Amino acid sequence: MNKTTSKEITTILKEIIPNPKCELDYTNSFTLLCAVMLSAQTTDKRVNLVTPVLFDKYPKIEDLANAKYEDVYQIISSLGLAKTKASNIINLAKMIHEEYHDIVPNTIEELTKLPGVGRKTASVILVEYFKIPAMPVDTHLHRMAIRLGYIKKTGTISDAEASYKKFIPKEEWIVAHHLFLLFGRYHCKAINPECTNCKLKNYCKH
Repeated sequence: MNKTTSKEITTILKEIIPNPKCELDYTNSFTLLCAVMLSAQTTDKRVNLVTPVLFDKYPKIEDLANAKYEDVYQIISSLGLAKTKASNIINLAKMIHEEYHDIVPNTIEELTKLPGVGRKTASVILVEYFKIPAMPVDTHLHRMAIRLGYIKKTGTISDAEASYKKFIPKEEWIVAHHLFLLFGRYHCKAINPECTNCKLKNYCKH
């Protein structure tokens, strides 16, 4: 990979996906944080069905902080890893309410201290809500990094993040994140990728 090839790839991705944006529904930084955390091993569409019910019952961070585990679990039970997520989301609300006075922090160091929030989730919050350049790498971006030659087949998620940041200009990180994510989600899928008419086939190592 080099910066010229990377620019060619992102230029083509902009043609394929002209309006890249987050597909999770949210109203503020806290509802986005919860939605991203809940989206692990679950589709955004499924999360968007659950979060309105959750935040209708618990409209304030303090409400969720004081929620009963069984009640939260019942609402999110259709999501993957629901038992762990129910516990995390209550503890997350408690920490933000008690330690951050209901304000979601805007640094990766503080965000990753929150229950259930890893580097990827924290990076999504920075990119999507605070518009702070970061490169969140999920399974889609990791797969794209391998297939398009940003990293070797044995490369890790950390390797992918580092490579994207190296070859994509910082001012492009936010849009690039959405481009690679949506391309991986809808075009270059893990199973049965749409290779026949793919505009990036000349760059693909798959």
